[in-house]
Amino acid sequence: MKETKMDTDKETKPEAKTPEAEAVENAAPAQPEDTHAADQNAAKPAEGTQAEAEGAKSSEDKPAEDKQTEDNTATEDRPAEEEDKPAEAPAQPDWKDRYARAMADFDNFRKRTARDREDLVKFAASDVIKAMLPTVDNLSLALEKAKDRADDPFVAGVKLVYDGLVKALADQGATPLDSVGEPFDANFHDALAQLPSPDVEEGVVMNEVKRGWLLHGKLLRPAQVVVSAGKGA
Repeated sequence: MKETKMDTDKETKPEAKTPEAEAVENAAPAQPEDTHAADQNAAKPAEGTQAEAEGAKSSEDKPAEDKQTEDNTATEDRPAEEEDKPAEAPAQPDWKDRYARAMADFDNFRKRTARDREDLVKFAASDVIKAMLPTVDNLSLALEKAKDRADDPFVAGVKLVYDGLVKALADQGATPLDSVGEPFDANFHDALAQLPSPDVEEGVVMNEVKRGWLLHGKLLRPAQVVVSAGKGA
């Protein structure tokens, strides 16, 4: 009996644990707790991301719902007369008036084209005529200096040449401009000087240095003149 009791006490008494074993037992339960906490922390961002996605989706869907609501409200508030009223047909243009205007424009264009063509033909020789005017001026000056020798055959020949040139220019529409004794006109005269004169009124051409010419009524070359300043003091 004594041996049996001693064996029983021996089996019941726990074995002494070493310090290493106690450290392992104390550290082992902490691992599940830390893992669970880490899992909770990892799950939190996912929940936050899902909430943000749901909020963004709600924000995107909201304007469409509001727009649909506004359209429905506008449709309900629209009077029935406006819905049933047919669209007005566009006004028909006045084709007669347009035709009359087009014909008038075409007629004006035709007249303007004919006038431009006529002017082109009239003034086509203006450059040639202007180039001949200095020769005519020289012949006129020569005849002016030989007035006292009118019977000289040479002077008579020069006069024939001068008259022929003047006639040829007249056939082309060029005519000389008479300026002496006429009031000064800046559109036709080029004043070289203004001198006092007891016989000629102020503002009147008293002398002509170079003769002016017209071509079909338009100025081809202005006349160079001396204008009277009236009676001197």
